[in-house]
Amino acid sequence: MRRTPLVRLLPLFLLVAGSALVSSQACAASTPEVSAILPVSATTPLSVQINQVALDSHGPKIALVEARSATTQGSYRVLRNAQQVGSGPLQALPAFSDWGAGLHYFAVDFSRYTEVGDYQIEVELDGQLATTPAVPVSDNALFTRTATQLLDYFRKSRNTSAADHRIRIFGTQRFVDVWGGWNDAGGDNGKYLSHLSYAHFFNPQQASLATWVLASTADQAPELYRQAGLETAVREEAFWGADYLHRILDRRGYFYLTVFDKWGTDNAERVVTGFEGIDGVYTKNYKSSFRAGGGMAIAALARAALLARHTGQHGQYKAATYLADAERAFAHLQQHNRDYCSDGKENIIDDYTALMAAVELHHATRQPRYLAAARLRAASLSARLKPGGYFTSDQADRPFYHGVEAGLPIISLAYYQAIETDAGLRAQARLTIATALEQQLALDREVANPYNYARQIFRTFEQGKLSGELQRGFFMPHANETGYWWQGESARLSSLSTAALLGGRISHADAAGPYGVRQDLAEFAQNQVDWTLGRNPYGMTMLYGYGQRNPPHAESAGTMLVGGISNGITGAQDSPTGAGIEFSPGPDENQWRWVEQWLPHSAWMLLNATAMAPASKPSHKPPHAALPSPSR
Repeated sequence: MRRTPLVRLLPLFLLVAGSALVSSQACAASTPEVSAILPVSATTPLSVQINQVALDSHGPKIALVEARSATTQGSYRVLRNAQQVGSGPLQALPAFSDWGAGLHYFAVDFSRYTEVGDYQIEVELDGQLATTPAVPVSDNALFTRTATQLLDYFRKSRNTSAADHRIRIFGTQRFVDVWGGWNDAGGDNGKYLSHLSYAHFFNPQQASLATWVLASTADQAPELYRQAGLETAVREEAFWGADYLHRILDRRGYFYLTVFDKWGTDNAERVVTGFEGIDGVYTKNYKSSFRAGGGMAIAALARAALLARHTGQHGQYKAATYLADAERAFAHLQQHNRDYCSDGKENIIDDYTALMAAVELHHATRQPRYLAAARLRAASLSARLKPGGYFTSDQADRPFYHGVEAGLPIISLAYYQAIETDAGLRAQARLTIATALEQQLALDREVANPYNYARQIFRTFEQGKLSGELQRGFFMPHANETGYWWQGESARLSSLSTAALLGGRISHADAAGPYGVRQDLAEFAQNQVDWTLGRNPYGMTMLYGYGQRNPPHAESAGTMLVGGISNGITGAQDSPTGAGIEFSPGPDENQWRWVEQWLPHSAWMLLNATAMAPASKPSHKPPHAALPSPSR
């Protein structure tokens, strides 16, 4: 993602209706700066926020009312296809002032209306009227409404620069072919398995996660794609990602961390490298550990091998090659992972990414050694869950918090359940999942939380020291080990929504409940998606091309693609703990934090959409025979 100043912000909002894309020509700059974008409540006495993209017929459907009036009596009407189908009194919510003084909040729960159609909520309070945009309600709504454009985002983000066929490895005179893959973000044509390695605890899974999501969902939910006419598209994109992972696997057995050119600044050479900090300083730490994308790359290749076997299709390389790559890389990292870790130590991210790698290799081969490796990682994950309500990142009681993939520890244990044959070990994993989910719900309920936003536990890091005080907040703290990196949390929210669904079907299953889980987990899962899709204080849909209001263009954020998802809302810029709320205040060099589209956001949303389908959960038995293992 772009981190350096270019030119100033183009100031116009895109107002987008339905899935129509407004031409970028409409965003020509007319003034050099933009003032901070304010929450809707700052300019409107009464507003109603709703998911503007898609709501499931049998899922939770809750609109959120913000009002400046102190009146506690109000009413709502439910409209379907512009006709009233219901009404009722507003439900007042507890007082909440963290994101604006003098606001009063009300909820409108219209979950009982399940008939397909376009719904609106009309609210009357103290003589004021407000009406939401129309939102489509249908079965499998999120997938049906978004999958085509999410896949198109990946296709349009492909990197096809011929120059990448011959790239130098930094610090050497060795050249390698790293062609293919995807541009990381709207303003960044670099290609990353991960970044932020130097900060130890912040590695996000990037290109490898995208490949795994595409291959896994194509293989495990083929009927969803078939009904949408997207089978060919998802397979082609999965194999595009797998082919790239094959090319960046060095003959010695490690993956190359990044292909990077300092975000196109300073006439920097494009090289295979590691890098540090806001200035993008090149380093020789270009070998991916499990946590730096290597684990998810192995998982992606193993699942791509299964997809190729099950469908008879493949990319440039075949199923046997994908599987051989995955096995070789796993064996190499089992021996050398700590050598590639930035601090020489493994942490929680190594655990859950290595667990995903072992699980997918077991699916592909049925080899006992991969179940044994998975058991070790699952046990380590379970041991990291503390009674205080958080996973620890390391042995120093640093809480695990993550701006991108906070749900992945739970998700990895859910996938591990699919291969575990020992009843006691399955029970332990199930207990860890249940406890983690319950603690997340309890954390969210500790304070008034009208949007049901997923809160987090953290320690700030300032002046080279980790705070001794455990803190709780809505947004990622800005004072952290990276020294500069914080941004909106669209990916984090989808990861937690997915965790609530996949984990909840194991620990809190309810066949009669929404999405097959207990009601409060279903509401949590839905509300995280709702935030990204417009039910937030800015009434803004981060999924570009959908809803009434999208993020603005900014030169530093680069290209805006339909199906791409912007980073999103953060705490106030001047708050070390991420308290308060802010979106896109400028100047342009900072706009990436809120506006820029990023590969993991769309990847997590696609996984989230398939998880919301009734039959989508990790199967306890692979649907086909395992692949023959070259190293068997």
